[in-house]
Amino acid sequence: NNAKTVEVTLDDGRTLPAKIIGTDPKTDLALLKVTDGAPFPYVKLAHGAPQVGDWVVAIGNPFGLGGTVTAGIVSARGRDIGAGPYDDFLQIDAPINKGNSGGPTFNVSGEVVGVNTAIASPSGGNVGLAFAIPSETVQAVVDQLRADGKVARGYLGLQIQPVTKDIADSLGLDKAKGALVNSAQDGTPAAKAGLKAGDVVQAVNGEAVTDARELSRKIASLKPGTKVDLTYVRSGKTETAQVTLGTLPNDTKVASADDRGGRRGDSQPRLGLSLAPASQVGAGQEGVAVMGVDPDGPAAAKGIQEGDVILDVGGQPVSTLSDVATRIRAAESDGRKAVLMRIKNDKGTRFVAIGLQTKNG
Repeated sequence: NNAKTVEVTLDDGRTLPAKIIGTDPKTDLALLKVTDGAPFPYVKLAHGAPQVGDWVVAIGNPFGLGGTVTAGIVSARGRDIGAGPYDDFLQIDAPINKGNSGGPTFNVSGEVVGVNTAIASPSGGNVGLAFAIPSETVQAVVDQLRADGKVARGYLGLQIQPVTKDIADSLGLDKAKGALVNSAQDGTPAAKAGLKAGDVVQAVNGEAVTDARELSRKIASLKPGTKVDLTYVRSGKTETAQVTLGTLPNDTKVASADDRGGRRGDSQPRLGLSLAPASQVGAGQEGVAVMGVDPDGPAAAKGIQEGDVILDVGGQPVSTLSDVATRIRAAESDGRKAVLMRIKNDKGTRFVAIGLQTKNG
């Protein structure tokens, strides 16, 4: 966090200046170098992941009280706590409090299996839900920081989301697995390889992708310039593309949509929506704008709001209400219980599968 100076206090009470070799904000890790004229004792990182139920010991400096040791077990692996797109934490129940961040978690062999990083607590104190960065992640980050002073991650250039059961049904997929592509940004590695919105990525180099977050982690673990084979489903057919990964850029904000005002649109009762061509209501040149939402309709249940713009229905672009109705009829003819829609708003684009209500009469 732009610190001017960094000091390290040792267990014997000595305080030494530290040089920052590199930092990685995405994992909340930094590499420091401390020199004192003689080698320091050190601990080893574990090479394998611990098993759920394994005993662990956590060391830290809770509330600035001084070195403290607590014990517990590994409660879970691969936890996603919403800290970032690469979440893959160990969950432990060893008591952890503020000030433990950065401290090691050991296995019973004295190897570091994780670096303490966060707690889940309504009060800010320990409630038995603590999280540590796995040693494999720590090793990979430290190796890059030592070599380059920064971490370079592989990059596809895709906006992706999970495949829910409704989305799987709307696409005719057997299982709700994989990563659904919202968009492939122009000029990015994925776009150059031919991927586009509506594709479902199911494997990387032959290894299955369970969900969108796993795809992000797999790609980020690879170096820029690496060639990968992506297996994906498009229009019911399985295809493969080879992609040369780029370098993950800094995060960028998505441009906000125009203010759409309060104009009314025509009804699409099957969806519980009132719609109008986006070009007629100042919402851009593409798609159909949502002018109203039936609070009891299927669209409301999926989080669609007034001001959203529907870009695609059933995998085809729409610009009129007639287009929407045609795509719904096509989905029904294919025996689908839901229709897939690509929605744009000021937060970006996403896919939503909306169940088709039974016609009245």
